Amino acid sequence: MSTPATLRIGVIGCGHWGPNHIRTFSTLEGSTVTACADPDAQRLKTVNRLFPAVRGCSDYRQLLADPEVDAVVVATPTGTHFEITRAALLAGKHALVEKPLTLRVAEAEALRRLARTHWRTLMVGHTFLFNTGIRKLKECVASGDIGRVYYLHSTRTNLGPVRKDVGAVRDLAAHDVAIFNYLLDAEPLEVSARGERFIRREVEDVAFISLSYPGRVLANIHVSWLDPKKVRQIVVTGSKKMLSWDDLAATGPVMIYDKGVFAVHGGVYKEPYYVNYGDFQLLTKEGDVTIPHLKLEEPLRAEARHFLDCIRGAPNTLSGPKVGIAVVRALAAIQDSMDAGGKPVKVR
Repeated sequence: MSTPATLRIGVIGCGHWGPNHIRTFSTLEGSTVTACADPDAQRLKTVNRLFPAVRGCSDYRQLLADPEVDAVVVATPTGTHFEITRAALLAGKHALVEKPLTLRVAEAEALRRLARTHWRTLMVGHTFLFNTGIRKLKECVASGDIGRVYYLHSTRTNLGPVRKDVGAVRDLAAHDVAIFNYLLDAEPLEVSARGERFIRREVEDVAFISLSYPGRVLANIHVSWLDPKKVRQIVVTGSKKMLSWDDLAATGPVMIYDKGVFAVHGGVYKEPYYVNYGDFQLLTKEGDVTIPHLKLEEPLRAEARHFLDCIRGAPNTLSGPKVGIAVVRALAAIQDSMDAGGKPVKVR
């Protein structure tokens, strides 16, 4: 079956994030939003006021039965992702699913198999993988300019919003796990995490997570709904240079620090590995700080355009099922570790 020139999109879930997808796909060349679904009548009324041409319905199954819909965006609570996405793929629709893909690894793998069987595009909404600043970090790491990566650290905090369906780990840390996997082109081998439920007894609202990646690379994530400041920051420390990303910085999101610690042996700079203490002298190098000029674009718009390209045959590797499953796998291990009081857990 040939792909139409203008793909017709249906959005399932019109809460916080769904209307953003409607706006984005409505303004992109090569797509139009024809329908949306949400059980809340007031949300449908709001969407209809903002986008009069989009038909609304209360039951997502009615939308999936619509032959005028080629692909869907699933922007519903995480616990419903598997059921809705499975139904969408069985109905022959391509699917873009908000992160995380599912709650359980087996569910995510089942969706990947189903997408393959029905020759449908399945993509996960890891929006930060389409962030220009994160792309720049990837470029710096992949080029080898910063040397060997020692460790990564991220802080993702704010005062709310507190979600009911998932805790701060699946809501916030899912972003950073996806980013770290992307930067390192690897999955964590082991995790250790402590979280606490201060506001709601059902889900954690703060967590501190440690991850071990191949090559002795360490990573740390701090997420919280109970912080006085909104922070979206990442630091990447290498043997030659260091990187920082601040999504809220006024001067520019990425800074490159020509700094490091080096061993001097016979007048030659080397990485600080040695056999005998007297063989070297450790020195810190203080260099320039560079703020690269980046052509900024709304990540959601870049993500939506990539989804359309994948439907039309482009490689679905940046945020495809493999990427989504890796994040679900890490999140499951993090949850197991929190349940065990911080005990290290292998990522299976």
